[in-house]
Amino acid sequence: MSTKTRFAPSPTGYLHVGGARTALFSWLHARKHGGKYVLRIEDTDLQRSTAESINAILEAMTWLGLDYDEGPFYQTKRFDRYNEVIDELLEKGLAYRCNCSRERLDELREGQMQRKEKPRYDGHCRGQFVPDDAPHVIRFRNPPEGSVIIDDQVRGKIVFQNDELDDLIIRRTDGSPTYNLTVVVDDLDMGITDVIRGDDHVNNTPRQVNILQALGKTPPRYAHVPMILGDDGSRLSKRHGAVSVMEYRNQGILPEALLNYLVRLGWSHGDEELFTLDQMVELFDIADVNKAASAFNTEKLLWINQHYIKKADPTHLARLLSPHLGELGIDPAGGPDLVEVVRAQQERAQTLIEMAEISEFFYRDYETFEEKAAKKYLRAVALEPLRMMRERLAGIDDWAGETLHQAVIDVSESLELKMGKVAQPLRVAVVGRAASPGIDVTLELVGKDASLRRIDRALDYIHARMEENAT
Repeated sequence: MSTKTRFAPSPTGYLHVGGARTALFSWLHARKHGGKYVLRIEDTDLQRSTAESINAILEAMTWLGLDYDEGPFYQTKRFDRYNEVIDELLEKGLAYRCNCSRERLDELREGQMQRKEKPRYDGHCRGQFVPDDAPHVIRFRNPPEGSVIIDDQVRGKIVFQNDELDDLIIRRTDGSPTYNLTVVVDDLDMGITDVIRGDDHVNNTPRQVNILQALGKTPPRYAHVPMILGDDGSRLSKRHGAVSVMEYRNQGILPEALLNYLVRLGWSHGDEELFTLDQMVELFDIADVNKAASAFNTEKLLWINQHYIKKADPTHLARLLSPHLGELGIDPAGGPDLVEVVRAQQERAQTLIEMAEISEFFYRDYETFEEKAAKKYLRAVALEPLRMMRERLAGIDDWAGETLHQAVIDVSESLELKMGKVAQPLRVAVVGRAASPGIDVTLELVGKDASLRRIDRALDYIHARMEENAT
């Protein structure tokens, strides 16, 4: 049987990075073995599942590039099938109706806890007749003896004693099936061979295995991956910063950088840190995933993100950068070629947000000079170099980097100044601060009209400061 994995999120919120890592591991396992990858939306929690959450999950999967071969399947559209299996279990005596009241169950639980026993259902209704027209739940008749042995692909051999498991509810009073039943039926019907999921599901596994065996079916292989921790050692949550996949997108992280970072949370290949998606598929082995939890390190993610920004195709990067410029109220179509802006800034930014912010001057005039840069470079001594540069630039028709660079050299030589004494005041005049790409690229992308206008503004600024100092 060929390998088939699934990612099965519950649409009760955003896609958490822990879920994204599980999705990635499942995707890699399927791709490595030439198998199929299924997306299943587990939306049976009718109170908490929302269309917005479903859309957020689908959007996150698309952004990450984790393409699925089948799905998305929705559990709410499969209730007839779940009821068919429940009826089969009832007919075979493998499930039964239970009408124990909430009061009885609370009393039972309280007594067990007082006796320091594990709280669980006591099988009271196993031998009782409960009419099907009375309010009731359906419980699975768990085997009373023996054990369930899981050969987990991450955690190794795990043994559960059946007498530790109670008769779990598989259909609620309102007729809706429960998680452990729906998962079993879906994995069975969809031919899932490998279930890769978070280790918070370990205790569900023996219950699901028992239901599958009651149906005469062979369980899939299981792999339970450890949770992701915050840098303080507690479970990763909003108080540690971003935890939603789309929040990382909004913070200017590239999808390929996030995937590279996530694959290294709990898996490694020697000392290598950087992997293309193709390399991940080739090298990944679910058996190499660590049993211990991994801590999320935002600084490491930013380091990886900067690497990907530097190496990215500028056209691809421009598409990803455009929305971030939009957040600043900039329409990239109204300025220099965005791909050329990206080329100029690729070495200079850790995130796309940072790239958008340091590229703003290409598209519109800055509001104020950076105080430190203006104080250092826009002084009386800069008046003559700036005046000469303005005059020289005004006469240039071929507004191209090479010509502009030569103009700076010519003015520097004519004034017998080092090039920096001319280029730095010019940069502050045009950009508003002391840092930018090369002055030739900067001038070319800003354009002639804007460059001359900003130089005039800097000259006015210097004159105003001189007047203030004189008084």
